[in-house]
Amino acid sequence: MKLHILAIGAHPDDVELGCGATIAKEVANGKKVGIIDLTKGELGTRGTAETRKIEAENAAKILGVEFRENMGFADGFFINDKSHQLQLIKVLRKYQPEIVLCNAVDDRHIDHGKGSKLVSDACFLSGLIKIETKDGENKQQQPWRPKFVYHYMQWKNLEPDIVVDVSGFVDTKMKAVLAYETQFYSKDSNEPETPISSKNFTDSVMYRARDLGRLIGVEAGEGFNVERYPAVDSLFDLK
Repeated sequence: MKLHILAIGAHPDDVELGCGATIAKEVANGKKVGIIDLTKGELGTRGTAETRKIEAENAAKILGVEFRENMGFADGFFINDKSHQLQLIKVLRKYQPEIVLCNAVDDRHIDHGKGSKLVSDACFLSGLIKIETKDGENKQQQPWRPKFVYHYMQWKNLEPDIVVDVSGFVDTKMKAVLAYETQFYSKDSNEPETPISSKNFTDSVMYRARDLGRLIGVEAGEGFNVERYPAVDSLFDLK
């Protein structure tokens, strides 16, 4: 399956929080989108790896993606080395995405920055012809490098390089986010409090989208950092 977009997150819920509305919009526009989670989020204070799996599947259905897979890397302890890079290269060559969306370049959780660099490095290495990989049927894979790698925003309010107009899709994003019932605010929950379990955090997801939208003159937006200068054919292409 060749994808238009492959969205990758260190943990189940990273993608929804960072670029859920962008994904929902592109799916509505007929694009093929897949999600890869690097870990099962097994070190999360609330819930379990098993509950996160169910929640992730429910969120994927809400967003309407083609598939969701988990790499099974160690939550909190995966590293950016040859072994992890090769596993991701196989995925990139299998799905041949034009665009990869991945974790914030810098963030509160150490896995986010690590995941960002790991995915970015794998995207580059995946295009090198002398790196040989085989698929699940032991067939030689062809080199593939995504055209673009974009890093979504997470805990920190980084300055975005581009903002996508996601007007009309924030409600879908929030439904996907709140599919993670163990992770986010619930007045009936008896689980320990975490930085993301407060009502203020859930509200912040919405007001960040509204604020980014305000800055570009639309209802809502999602921000991304780029790895190279964005290019346009004409100044009139900019909105």
